[in-house]
Amino acid sequence: MFDPILVPLDGSQLAECVLPHAVAMARAFHARIILLRVLEKNQANGSAQIFDLLNWQLKKTEAKLYLEKIIARLSKFQIKIEPTVLEGLVAESVTEFAQSRGVKLIILSSHGRSGISQWGISGAAQKIILGAPTSVLIVRAHQAAVSELVEQQYRQILVPLDGSQRAEYALPLVAMLARFQKSRIHILHVVKTPEMARHMPPTQADIELSDQITARNREEAVHYLEQVKLRSHLDGIDVQAHLITSEHAIVALHGLVEQEHIDMLALSAHGYSGNDQWPYGSMVLNFILYGKVPLLIVQDLPGKNEAILVETATRDRAEH
Repeated sequence: MFDPILVPLDGSQLAECVLPHAVAMARAFHARIILLRVLEKNQANGSAQIFDLLNWQLKKTEAKLYLEKIIARLSKFQIKIEPTVLEGLVAESVTEFAQSRGVKLIILSSHGRSGISQWGISGAAQKIILGAPTSVLIVRAHQAAVSELVEQQYRQILVPLDGSQRAEYALPLVAMLARFQKSRIHILHVVKTPEMARHMPPTQADIELSDQITARNREEAVHYLEQVKLRSHLDGIDVQAHLITSEHAIVALHGLVEQEHIDMLALSAHGYSGNDQWPYGSMVLNFILYGKVPLLIVQDLPGKNEAILVETATRDRAEH
């Protein structure tokens, strides 16, 4: 369950692009939103400390007024909202606050006050994502937020699956969101073509062997996707399965995002090859940097019992 939800803001219109998404997630999961504004305080010595203290109090007051205006804009959605202003380094303050308050989801913009750059994500956002102790929703700041706030709609949600239980960790949460918004869930499995010896052209026997392995893997994948569609938390949800054969799973995934006009890509932080030493797997890291649509990363390391709680809540809501 994504409750509470932390929404860091830096005072810029770009960063406010997260607000429609925060509304959508809070309503779908009946969650409380914590709006966070972090002010970086300059170090000063001697007489400068007095001026710095006064300047800090002015900035703190401005930050509180800013968050109050945001709350006023969100009031029509009848969501519980808590404003918080902190002093410190932005990335460290956000991650430490999330840890201390038991935050279940951080929603942040790919870019903020520093503006849009050639990079897919800003340095501050990257630090927060890599240090986040929980799940993260990254919203692409392609344009500034509009003045009239509306709830974000996710009509098409894509969940890539590699056959592992870890990759399926995101499914129950996505199902809750899809059920609330009446979204279609796309599940995708990519069958990778076998890697053959490259020191010489493949022989006819090599080609036949590769084709046999690919055909066998596709047969198993078809059965796997059919089994996933029967999961209890997907009851009553429009689910479309995709099976692609490709040498490059990430390239195939980017292509399907564009082809199906995906509104949200949802990935578990790790798949079958994921290592607990790192916060994210290689596919997740690629989409953090190069993705073009909102990216929901469901962290599978902390809160091991979360999936059980989510499935129970999903089943209870379906029964009512």
